[in-house]
Amino acid sequence: MKKIILSAVAVMAFGFANAQDVKFGVKGGLNFANLGGDADGDGVTSFHVGALAEIKLTDKFAVQPELLYSGQGSDFGEGGFDSTLKLSYLNLPIMAKYYVIDKLSLEAGPQIGFLLSAKNEDEDVKDSFKSVDFGLNFGAGYDFTEHFFAGVRYNVGLSNIADVPDEADFKTTNGVFSVSVGYKF
Repeated sequence: MKKIILSAVAVMAFGFANAQDVKFGVKGGLNFANLGGDADGDGVTSFHVGALAEIKLTDKFAVQPELLYSGQGSDFGEGGFDSTLKLSYLNLPIMAKYYVIDKLSLEAGPQIGFLLSAKNEDEDVKDSFKSVDFGLNFGAGYDFTEHFFAGVRYNVGLSNIADVPDEADFKTTNGVFSVSVGYKF
């Protein structure tokens, strides 16, 4: 874990050293999340909020590390029983952005998420989930002005987040579609 964090810091420090332009910002928006794999549920709507740094390396290419609080989970309903699983993560995506045209960018990059809480209704179920999640993001963004922007993104969970010892074959992953708006300083 320390190696991953140190590597991310080294990449960001290298980016800052070679950057032509660095902008900091804040963003927030809606999450449409669900669990995939063996967990068969319906999607839940939640939110995300956080900070970012857009490091322009060239006119067409930028790196954008972010730190986001993200509400995720799934809704389960069987035979009249309804239960909502709410997962809260602190996510660190590092996006590579390519500006196709002046204000429109395509982005992709890895993400590491740290589980903050897991609740099924009011019951704490954090022990049933792994504390770290890895994913891959794909998305697009549009800069309306020099400061205001909007974006869409899909996070594909790559790691099994279930930590259920009695059911070793049980696998589940996060999947999150996000719509964001933000402001760059």
